[in-house]
Amino acid sequence: MKNVIEEANARVRIQEGTRVIEQLLLECYFKPGISTKELARKTLLPVPVAAAIKKELIKEGVLEQERGVRCTAEGNAYIENDWGYKGLDKTLYQKLAAKETDWRSELPDVLSSLRDLFQARPQVNVQIDQSKCTPETSLARAILCLRDHSLIGKKVLCVGDDDFVSVSLGFLLKRLFPDINEPKATIHVADIDERFLSYIREIAGREGLPVTCHRLDLRQPLPEELQGRYDCFFTDPPYTLQGLNLFISRGISGLKKAKGLPIFLSFAHKAPDVLLAIQREFVRMGLVAKEVIPHFNEYEGAEMIGNRSQMIVLKTTEQTAPDIGGAFEDALYTGEVKRTVRTYRCKQCGHSAVVGFQEDIVTVEQLKNEGCRVCANDTFDLIGKKTAERSDDLSP
Repeated sequence: MKNVIEEANARVRIQEGTRVIEQLLLECYFKPGISTKELARKTLLPVPVAAAIKKELIKEGVLEQERGVRCTAEGNAYIENDWGYKGLDKTLYQKLAAKETDWRSELPDVLSSLRDLFQARPQVNVQIDQSKCTPETSLARAILCLRDHSLIGKKVLCVGDDDFVSVSLGFLLKRLFPDINEPKATIHVADIDERFLSYIREIAGREGLPVTCHRLDLRQPLPEELQGRYDCFFTDPPYTLQGLNLFISRGISGLKKAKGLPIFLSFAHKAPDVLLAIQREFVRMGLVAKEVIPHFNEYEGAEMIGNRSQMIVLKTTEQTAPDIGGAFEDALYTGEVKRTVRTYRCKQCGHSAVVGFQEDIVTVEQLKNEGCRVCANDTFDLIGKKTAERSDDLSP
């Protein structure tokens, strides 16, 4: 069947992109007889825009106006067969999709299975900033993906996955499609640690989860076959500005070229000046923040961040592009950053600045916040680095 979403978007051409048209059609699928005003409220669109989209989808034969708006038989078949909703437990889906629902009470069996599996996870390697999130947190991320209409029938990328989000996504799909062996969704994992990848492969093979693993060093660009193919990605990067920049850049290179695609970023709570530097990185990569959820993530034994971190849901725009395209050569992990003295050159005037633990400028976040001392520009190239001699003042 032709892509009715693209056909409708070609005529309406709304700024929000095709994802909001998909959402409008899904609202009609799950709530036959919904009013135009309610469609506008659910999709955050002005009523006239929602009405215009509805009109185009009626022309395409997938919607009809009869005691409210509902899908036609052709529309139902399109959603179920082309989008992968056939065989879905609609009752469970609608409960989980409602934000006021306590999903834990609906998925005690899934959570119990995850707790057993998580107990056998490999030990974390703190040198590469690994940490263990709780099973509840991992599954909460999967629920967040579902509520954003970014799981069923979608291609999901996990940029690093010591938190086993891929496993939680797979178990959630199994629960939502109890009679379907292969739900129309794919989950890919890119990680450097073969211990975690082997365990994820083992679970996926035993449980029949649609998860594929790739052993990759994210300091290098994604392989060509992984670029431009995903609908969203998850990442919980090293808690440095360099780590955040790199992992988001690699994820962006994996995304399809479309507006409104979600990025689920878990990152430590930071001081206001550091948050300012982080938001500058978002703007530089053409991303907007849709939602910030404090204390969303809980970790085992991560006292340095108070066992908690925030979830930041970002959305792509027409200007979205990775900040790092080629190989990455800067310090990346917390231990590296604290032990490395780096020299940056201002992209605008060429002035050099030294950054390091015992320098006037301690972090690249501070450098970007303060700007170049000559021209106030806030973009820099790394031109040199060396490891500082260890002392009692430096982290181990």
